Amino acid sequence: MVKPKYSFLTPEQVDHWMEHGYIILRGAIKPEYIKLYTADLWVRLGFDPNDKSTWTADRMHMPWHHSVPASIVAPDAWRAMCELVGGEERLDPLCKDWKDNLILNLGNDSLTPDSCPKDPHDLDGWHVDGDWFLHYLDSPEQALLMIALFSDVRSGGGATWIAPDGIGRIAKVLYEHPEGVQSPQYGGFPWRSVIPECSEFVELTGKAGDVALLHPLMLHSASQNWRRDVRLITNPPAILKEPFDFDRAERDEFSLVELKTLRELGKDRVDYRITGKRERIVSPRVGKTDELLEKEMVRLRKHAEATGTPLDSLRVNNEVETIPW
Repeated sequence: MVKPKYSFLTPEQVDHWMEHGYIILRGAIKPEYIKLYTADLWVRLGFDPNDKSTWTADRMHMPWHHSVPASIVAPDAWRAMCELVGGEERLDPLCKDWKDNLILNLGNDSLTPDSCPKDPHDLDGWHVDGDWFLHYLDSPEQALLMIALFSDVRSGGGATWIAPDGIGRIAKVLYEHPEGVQSPQYGGFPWRSVIPECSEFVELTGKAGDVALLHPLMLHSASQNWRRDVRLITNPPAILKEPFDFDRAERDEFSLVELKTLRELGKDRVDYRITGKRERIVSPRVGKTDELLEKEMVRLRKHAEATGTPLDSLRVNNEVETIPW
């Protein structure tokens, strides 16, 4: 058992993190922010919530309109996030706000329980997040993978699946390639290729307000929403000011993310040095999200005019995004 030295995380949560690479906090998002972040959903989409024939897109990464500090939106998730990465002082201020850039999964009429994979090995979306940077073992750009539920998510309703025993396999790939690893969409390592070796899978179902905090190298995949539920999540980022350090002078200085990575590598410490250059990549999702923002702003303005209500969005100047969060 890892000795407790944390003010928020319990010893049981720390042990679960070290064994499985994730923890789940139930009801971590304040209800008022679930309401705020989803209030204009159907206006933004231009769909009729009561007529599924108008649901012309089944999956979508939506742009954001509200941005509030995570410590206010989900204070318990913020505390856990800070303790997992080794303290608030290690986090880049860029990641301290949580936005309403909802990831929508509405399913479609062609999906049935029999047409969807029953074995998670067969899901086609397995990946490691981070299509906007060159991956290294110590990459600071993705210090945690977080999945925040802004709707209830049932089994068969488009839940995210994770493969905890894939963390070590991905860590070894990155450890063996200090020159850097591209994501597969750019011709790099096919993350999904390690899935046949995995045997531990978890379907992240839950209630609106739940937050899952996962190791940054956690393989995960969306699943088909044959129930046609309105599934809404976000992936708020955790970004470090400096890269992970796997060779700290004192063991107590290692973060829980670093300790889990080292455990998966079977090492107490690693003098890890990259041989390539750290690179930011413009994700193809950026352009798509900017196009969606333009359309959403038109709908929101029309709605505001028709109802005589103020336009509730921070994006009135339609700023172009460069990073997809």
